[in-house]
Amino acid sequence: MTHSLRPHPFTLEWPDPAPRFLRDEVPPPPVLPLIDVFGPRWTRWLTDAAEAKSAPADYALAALLPVVGAAIGNTRWAMPWAGWAEPPILWTMAIGNPSSNKSPGLDAVLSPLRKVEREMRRQVETERADWAEAAELAKIAESTWKEQVKRALKDGEEAPARPAEANPGSEPFMPRLAIADATVERLAVILAKQPRGTLLTRDELAGWLQGMTRYAGGGSDRPFWLEAYGGRGHTVERMGRAPVHVDRLSIGVVGGIQPDRLRTLLLKSDDDGLLARFLPLWPDPAPIRRPEGLPDEDFIETALARLHRLKMATNEQDELRPWIVPFSDAARDHLDAFRHTVRAWESEAEGLLLSFIGKLPGLSVRLSLILTYLDWLTGQDLEPVEIDGGRFERAALFIEHYALPMAQRAYADASLSKPERAARRLLTLLQGHGWERFSSREVLRLDRKGLTTASELNPALNVLIEADVIRPIDGETRPRGGRPSKVFAVNPAVLEAAP
Repeated sequence: MTHSLRPHPFTLEWPDPAPRFLRDEVPPPPVLPLIDVFGPRWTRWLTDAAEAKSAPADYALAALLPVVGAAIGNTRWAMPWAGWAEPPILWTMAIGNPSSNKSPGLDAVLSPLRKVEREMRRQVETERADWAEAAELAKIAESTWKEQVKRALKDGEEAPARPAEANPGSEPFMPRLAIADATVERLAVILAKQPRGTLLTRDELAGWLQGMTRYAGGGSDRPFWLEAYGGRGHTVERMGRAPVHVDRLSIGVVGGIQPDRLRTLLLKSDDDGLLARFLPLWPDPAPIRRPEGLPDEDFIETALARLHRLKMATNEQDELRPWIVPFSDAARDHLDAFRHTVRAWESEAEGLLLSFIGKLPGLSVRLSLILTYLDWLTGQDLEPVEIDGGRFERAALFIEHYALPMAQRAYADASLSKPERAARRLLTLLQGHGWERFSSREVLRLDRKGLTTASELNPALNVLIEADVIRPIDGETRPRGGRPSKVFAVNPAVLEAAP
């Protein structure tokens, strides 16, 4: 049925539809409070690095936070009080059009990280060469020992003990500080050998997120990634091979996404908390100008190398575990007050924004730990032994004045009431088909997410009717009689405004 060939059913003029259905009503980006949160040394480096890449400082920060968090990884966890501990793992989403220089901005931090990784791998290559030599000698020692055992058993003598030289030890593992793409099975193998955790980097997050459900029979990678944010134990089952267990699955994530791709993703995605784990950063493009200086590469490389020298602790069973960094009494008091503030924010939010707000207390704890170690990297010799009230206040300031307004900007389409979100889905469908008129039966037949039943569709229809986007017209009776279907005409203005 081709609706675009039919004459429009009304000769009456249409009123203007509600403006929110003609254009995006995206809040402006908040100002990044660099100096108040990150201090003068990191502010200078972030500003210089972003300017050198012709990118907003927000994009450099979008990489710095998860890179530093993953570098600390499972070596240090923050603990406000007994029973609540958080890893410093953060996920960030750099949002912008292709010309906004997202990737160069992220590379301001990712390139030094890769350089640190290359240096670490060179050191391990030397260790692996030594290990390979020891492994060859171990084979000879093993073979000689087995012959001695055979002779001893034949002669009725006691078999000799296996010599220490027959065991070359574990093969040194090549560090993986940043991984661009890997299956969950491969990541589990890496983290089983690198228990501190790692970082996933993606140029385009949309494809990664949409590709999580790719298995026949409804299997999904989403449960793995939900655990990877929280540092919980996780076992990955592998077809034809032994399962791999990771005691603390901790993977930071950083990547970019275009606004239109994000909007599509928000409309199609399940609200299982995965997207709400991302800290979105969507600044306005940086002015086009020639950079006046270059960032201090030695500073960032030295800082990242220092973080990667942090070691995990061991428990009584000689098992690796994180060192715990406790909150001071003042930090606990500030956290309690912040949790009350978050509860008030929750009462005024819906949809994805509500899920995002619900994770802000945990985010504040993680960010406090990261800020504590960022300060340590600016020249302090003694490693921090607690998270004080001042650093928590800086984390809370960042969340209230930047992270939350940025989430309101990025997740606006997914932060509406359920009927409003369904109405947006329906409008996108009408614009995509170019329908000048349609029936409710035709929409239900398409079986689109959020519009599969009359109970989902009817509230959306009511919203669009009140907004003068559609209007009901006489329904069409079926050829054999029966109840006429609901038929609606579409305001030409919204079809003309279709992207």
